[in-house]
Amino acid sequence: MHLIHVYGKKYERGSNWSEPEVLELLQIWSDVPVQTELVTCLRNQHVFNRIASTLRQKGINRTGDQCREKIKKLKLEYKQKTLRSARYYELMERAQSNRSAATSGSTLPLWGGTVTNQVTGMQGSEAPGHPPRTGEILEIKTEVMSSDDEAVGPPEMLYEFGPVDEDEEASAAEHKHAGPNTEENTEMDGEQGNTHVICSPSDCSDQNMTGSSGAGVSPATAPIVMRDGGSHGDQEGGSGSFHQRKRRRVGRGGDGVLSNALAGYLSWQQTAEERFLALEEDRMRQEARAEERREQQEERRAKQEREHEFRLMSMLTKVLSSSRGTEEQSASTSRETLGVPSTSQTLFPYMLSSSAKAVPSMPLGDQMAQYSPYLSRRGNSMRLHQGILQEGFNQYHANKHDENSNPHGIINLGTSENKLCFDLLQKRLMRPDMLQIEPAFLQYPDWKGHSFLREEVAKFLSHYCRSPKPLKPKNVVVMNGCGSLFSALAATLCDPEDAILIPSPFYGVITEDVGLYSSVKLHHVPLYSQPTGSDVRPFQLTVEKLENSLKEAKKEGLNIKALILLNPHNPLGEVYSSEEMISFLEFAKMHKLHVIVDEIYMLSVFNETDTFHSVLSLDGLPDPQRTHIMWGVSKDFAMAGMRVGMVYSENRDLVQALDQLGCFHGVPGPTQYQMAQLLRDRDWLNSEFLPENRRRLREAHSFMTEELKKQDIPFLHRSAGFFIWADLSKYLREKTFAEELSLWRCFLKHKVLLSCGQAFSCVSPGWFRIIFTDQLHKLKLGMQRIKNALEELQSSSVLEKQRTTSDEQDDSRGTARREDTKTIDECKDKTLKTSSVQTKLDTVHIKTEPVSLADENFPVINGQSDIRSKSLDSLIGTLRQQIHTSDWLEKYKPELAAGQDPTQLDVFTDLLDKARK
Repeated sequence: MHLIHVYGKKYERGSNWSEPEVLELLQIWSDVPVQTELVTCLRNQHVFNRIASTLRQKGINRTGDQCREKIKKLKLEYKQKTLRSARYYELMERAQSNRSAATSGSTLPLWGGTVTNQVTGMQGSEAPGHPPRTGEILEIKTEVMSSDDEAVGPPEMLYEFGPVDEDEEASAAEHKHAGPNTEENTEMDGEQGNTHVICSPSDCSDQNMTGSSGAGVSPATAPIVMRDGGSHGDQEGGSGSFHQRKRRRVGRGGDGVLSNALAGYLSWQQTAEERFLALEEDRMRQEARAEERREQQEERRAKQEREHEFRLMSMLTKVLSSSRGTEEQSASTSRETLGVPSTSQTLFPYMLSSSAKAVPSMPLGDQMAQYSPYLSRRGNSMRLHQGILQEGFNQYHANKHDENSNPHGIINLGTSENKLCFDLLQKRLMRPDMLQIEPAFLQYPDWKGHSFLREEVAKFLSHYCRSPKPLKPKNVVVMNGCGSLFSALAATLCDPEDAILIPSPFYGVITEDVGLYSSVKLHHVPLYSQPTGSDVRPFQLTVEKLENSLKEAKKEGLNIKALILLNPHNPLGEVYSSEEMISFLEFAKMHKLHVIVDEIYMLSVFNETDTFHSVLSLDGLPDPQRTHIMWGVSKDFAMAGMRVGMVYSENRDLVQALDQLGCFHGVPGPTQYQMAQLLRDRDWLNSEFLPENRRRLREAHSFMTEELKKQDIPFLHRSAGFFIWADLSKYLREKTFAEELSLWRCFLKHKVLLSCGQAFSCVSPGWFRIIFTDQLHKLKLGMQRIKNALEELQSSSVLEKQRTTSDEQDDSRGTARREDTKTIDECKDKTLKTSSVQTKLDTVHIKTEPVSLADENFPVINGQSDIRSKSLDSLIGTLRQQIHTSDWLEKYKPELAAGQDPTQLDVFTDLLDKARK
């Protein structure tokens, strides 16, 4: 244990702090920045915490509280000047007096720096950074004094210095003072020996006992004080003059404390005021920016309201114009009577051509006015467009039938999915060879598809399509489903507003596939349920019909770029012969049209007497550079959820273009591996899956056809696909698509989903597609619900009630419509007062339809909005109510608005001119 030598007296040091630790503590504590922060802070615990942190960096593990207590004890010892004297008197005095000189050449380590200062007069074990070696004796100059001199320091330890705060009992803070009194240094002999000149102690106040220390004066300028309290030239005064000087120093030091406190307070107040002003400026700037944003939002809101009101007036004029046009065309042909144009033709022009007017797309009629300002025109058309197939599928997903949890849910006989072979697929997909992951599967692939998958696709199509020569893998492109392939082919083969020929009826989602992204139209080749001319079967496609439709398209100014053929056909189930396909391909070659052949049902022909002939089986294609064949696993492999489709084309330019789009329609690597494993497993396909799948398809088809025969429902008897094309037109009160949609709603009311003919652009109302590829108990329940719906429609009470109330409804609705027309005339008269604008409108007379069972409050969108239906009544009523409740007519009268915006009067004039035409 280290011992401290005190002029011949040894005693043990404290058990907690070693001598090197005390030296390090005093070096850090005595630095000027630390002392300044201790003086200016009322709460200075964080300063001692940082001192402790610096000590820990030097290997001394102390807390801030321990540092505070140690400094307090050292300062008490330093103040007392008793017989025991201060243990570190000389060290603390030198650290205090040399603080300014040491700081000028030092960097405090408390904030990450290093100590470079040297304390003058400290040598050996007292030098900073050089702790005493183990076993050394640390000598500190102290002196044992008599009790009579307790109040006076030893003569060798006392200097007289200027006005410094020495009132330890009354003062609340310690401060620095300049201007020390200078006296001559006198050396005198006394009874107790020679005097020794050392640094005089600095002042210490009670307030800073645990936090800060005052600054002493330099030993070079301090006069020598004799042991008896006198000085040179004042020896007789002795002790009395010493106490007088002490009292004078106390008085002068009090003024310095007050001045420094006041200066510190004023500095703090100035800093606080500057900070407050800066915060106020920031707040005012933020409020100004917020006010600007509010004004901009208000301007946008006002602009949107005006645009919305203009759209309402535009819709009103269009409705009136279309109603007058309907009256003028009431004597047109039966085909035009059956096919009534929809307002979706104005919202979705890329979806339709003139030949498609009979069966338009299905818009969200109730949301037509909800134009989103956040979307483009194309984005709004995508958002508002929804076909009947999508609407029915959404309702099914919202209320699925389940034997246990939801027995009254919807039975889905409208979505073409094969649900008969799950057990076979589950067993095969769970084999070990299907569960493999390689690094390449988790990396970016060739966007046309991994090479191993394209090789297997080429081998698979060569085998099952009976190609005369092996197909080349480089001509294969794989994407996530045939819908993506249709979209990509339309984008690469056609320009926006170009058109593609397609026989109707056809799978309705193709309209969205080619139109939503690429704005490509479909020009329909209508096929009729009754054979005409040289036809030998219903819905027969011939080259003559293709020629006629192509001529009509050219008359309409359409640029036909391609022809789509479905073989086997969806929804007809038709399988075209090789001769028919060759004739279609020759027609396309003659007119330089691309041919997209969809053969996705090629392995789902379940009647052995019918043979499917793929285009790839032909010895030579008429135009191989313009012939492209599609196939996918969703139908033939009963994997609608595994989105994998492929196209084979010998056109290298097309393959390269599709490769550029592949990154948007890629198939995951593990899925590609699984598909390759299935395609190469010929034994499982030929001996287990395909035969069993065809057998189950045949049994389900047989059950469904027998049920239809029992209910006396006509249908097309075909042996391919998952569906039956049935004729329910006898259950329609009128041969219109509005009645067909009402029947579709009636089926939904009875919790069974079918697909109506207008969803497939069929030109004859009343045809429905019924899916039979589901479990037998669901087929039975679905057919029972269909039977219940048809029986309800046929019930004499309901039909008689509809007939007897029809005339009364005609009269009442005619009266209501005349009132609506009168109200509209009054609004127009009030709005348009200029002499150049005619406001007289003809009375609109529209024949009403009687209420049917399908007029229920279903969330179903009326896509076939017949002018004779009550949709026009509700639209006019809604517009009339909005006109009455809005002050738009008062604010934007033509003669008033023209002064603000001259274009408004022109807009009104143009709208009325169009309405009168």
